[in-house]
Amino acid sequence: MTKITADHLARGAFVYVRQSTPDQLVHNQESLRRQYGLAGRAKELGWATVEVVDDDLGRSGGGVTRPGFERLLAAICDGRVGAVFAIEASRLARNGRDWHTLIEFCGLVGTVIVDEDGIYDARHSNDRLLLGMKGTMSELELSLFRQRSHEALKQKARRGALFLGVAVGYVKIGRERIEKDPDQQVQAAVGIVFAKFAELQSVRQVHLWLREEGIALPAARHGAVEGRIVGWRLPLYGAVHAILTNPVYAGAYAFGRTTNKVSVEEGRKRVRRGMRRPLAEWDVLLKDQHEGYISWTEFERNQRVIADNATGKGGAVARGAARQGELLLAGLLRCGHCGRKMYVAYGGKAGRYHCEGALVNHGAQRCISFGGLRADQAVGADVLRVLKPFGVDAAVRALDALAGKTSAARRQLELALQRARFEAAHARRQYDAVDPTNRLVAGELERRWNEALQVVRGIEDEIAAVDARKPAPLGEREREQLMRLGHDLELAWSHPAATSAARKRILRAAFNEIVVRVEAEHIEMVLHWQGGDHTAIKLKKNGVGKHRWTIPEDTLSLVRELARLMPDRQIARLLNRAGKPTGRGNGWTQARVCSFRSHYGIAVHRPDEWAERGEITLEAAAQIMDVSVMTALRMVRLGIVKGRQICRGAPWAIEAEVVAAYRARKESQRPLTANSAQGCLDFQ
Repeated sequence: MTKITADHLARGAFVYVRQSTPDQLVHNQESLRRQYGLAGRAKELGWATVEVVDDDLGRSGGGVTRPGFERLLAAICDGRVGAVFAIEASRLARNGRDWHTLIEFCGLVGTVIVDEDGIYDARHSNDRLLLGMKGTMSELELSLFRQRSHEALKQKARRGALFLGVAVGYVKIGRERIEKDPDQQVQAAVGIVFAKFAELQSVRQVHLWLREEGIALPAARHGAVEGRIVGWRLPLYGAVHAILTNPVYAGAYAFGRTTNKVSVEEGRKRVRRGMRRPLAEWDVLLKDQHEGYISWTEFERNQRVIADNATGKGGAVARGAARQGELLLAGLLRCGHCGRKMYVAYGGKAGRYHCEGALVNHGAQRCISFGGLRADQAVGADVLRVLKPFGVDAAVRALDALAGKTSAARRQLELALQRARFEAAHARRQYDAVDPTNRLVAGELERRWNEALQVVRGIEDEIAAVDARKPAPLGEREREQLMRLGHDLELAWSHPAATSAARKRILRAAFNEIVVRVEAEHIEMVLHWQGGDHTAIKLKKNGVGKHRWTIPEDTLSLVRELARLMPDRQIARLLNRAGKPTGRGNGWTQARVCSFRSHYGIAVHRPDEWAERGEITLEAAAQIMDVSVMTALRMVRLGIVKGRQICRGAPWAIEAEVVAAYRARKESQRPLTANSAQGCLDFQ
C-alpha cells in the first residue's frame, strides 16, 4: 500500500536544502548537488509542482533562526505542502524542538516526509516513532561531533600548539610555533603602540596620536590564493585596543579568552559569540612561550590601566582615564561616608568634588561636597615630598624624551621609505627585463615603475615635513634650567609649562585611591599609596563667604598689629620680605595694604600712637639710656628692659617708663670721678 495519495499529489512538494556553514557551500559541492537533485525525484513520484526552499544555505540547524525553515512550516500549516523532501533528517533540523514541531504539523495536515531511505507518514505510529528516532540520532550526532572536535582543540591548546590565527607582528613557523615577524617595519609599528600607551595611559589617546601623526599599522588579510597578506592602513580604535589587550605580545600563549553566551529570545536560541572572559577563567595560559614585545608584568599593568579607564563598564571600581580639567584628583577620590566614587563639577574655572550617590540611588541627602583647589594643593605637596629624591632622574629622562620626540614617527617613515625604494627597484628590474618593443607589456611596467617612484617621493616629502616640525635642540641655558627644575620639584610642579594632564598621571602613578570624609569644618583624607602605605591629611574647609583668594588668618592678624606700629609703605616692605603674598599670590604695595585695611576696618597708623601707648623705638631707647643700639637690643633680649617685636623685621616697641627708670637708676649709681677709690662726703 503506497503512502502517497492523490491528496498529496494535489498539493505541492517542497524540497528543503541546507548547508551548515559557508565553508561547506564552497567545498562540499557534491552534497549540494544531491539535495537539489531531490526535485527530480519528486517529479518522478508524480508531483507536478515542486518548490525548492534554499533560504538556509550557510545556516546551522542547531536551533538558530532559519527563515527557510519558518517558511516551510508556514506552508505546511496552510495545507499547501503534500510532501517534504530532504536528503536526510539532519538537513531538516538538528535540535529536538524544530524536529518535533515539524513532525507534529505534518501529522495534523497529513503531509508526508521523504528522504533517501523511504517515505514517512507522521499520522502512523510506526513512522512517527521512526522519525523521532531519526531526529534524536541526528541531534546526538551533532553533539558528538562538537564534543570530539572541541576536546581535540583543547588538547592541542594545552600544549600551546593550536594557532587558529596569528596576530599581526608574528608569523607562523611550521605548524606549532610562532615568532616575531622579520619585517622591521612591522616590529617597529607594534612597538610604537606599547611605547605610546606607557606614555599616554589611554587607548583612545594612543589611537588619536597615531592618526594625527599619520602612522599606519599593519593589518593582516587572507586571500583565497595569496594566503596571509600584511597591508598598511591608518588604525581604528579596535585595532589599537586589540594589540594592547592580546597576551601574545607579552610572550604568552592563551586559549579560551572568549566564550559563547546562549539565550532564548522570542522562542529561539540566540548565540552571542566573542564574549570576553576574565583572565582567571581562561582555559589555557602559558607564559614565556615565544619572544614578546613587552614583559608579562607590563601587560598586567596595561590591563589594570585599561580597566580603570573604562568607567562605563567598571562601575564604582574604575577610576576613569585622566581627562581635561584643572582639578587633579578626579577618579581617585572615594567618599568615606557611603563608599561611592566622587565626581567633579566645574563652575567657571573653579571646580568642586561631590558625592551624590545617595541622592541618585536612594533619594537621600547628598553626602559631601567641597572645593578642589585646597585639596589638590595638599595632596600635591605630599607627593612632592615623597618624589623629591627622584627629581634629577626625571629631568634627565625629560631631556632624552625631548631629544627623541619625533623619532618614533620618523623611524616609521624611514622603514616605509626602505620598502618603497625596494618596490621601485623591483619595478625597474621588471621594466628592464622586458623587450622595449613589446609596448603592450612595457607600457604597463613603466606605469607601475612611475607609481612606485611617486610613492618614494611622497614618503621623502613626509620625512622632510617631520624634520621641519622638529623643535630646535636645547641650548646650554635651557638644559641648565631643566636640571634646576629637577632639583626643585615644587618649582617644576607649579611651572606654567607643566600641564594638568601630566600632574594627573603622576598622581595616578603614586596613589591607588584617596578616601575622603568631611567632619564639621575639616576635610579628612586618607591617601592610599600604590605600595600599600597610608597617609592622613586634615584640611580646614572654607567658611561661608570665603573664597580661594582669601588671605590666611595669620597674615590678617599680622597686618592688624603692624598697622599700630608703622605706615602702609613700611608694612608692604615688611610683608614682602617675610614672604607673605596677597591672596592672589602678588606682592604687597602701599595701595594694596591701604585697600586691605579698609576692607577689614583696620585704622590707619598715626604718628602719635607710640606716645599714647607709652612706647618708644629701640633707637630712641638706646639714646635715652646712652648706649648703642646693639647694647640696647641685648638688654631687651636679656629682660633688663621690657619690649616686644611682632615678627622678624618688625620694629621693637620698648616701654618708655622702664627706659626712664633704668636711666634714673643708672645716673644715681654713677661715680663722680673715674677713680673707683674716690669716696663720698655727706654734708649735713
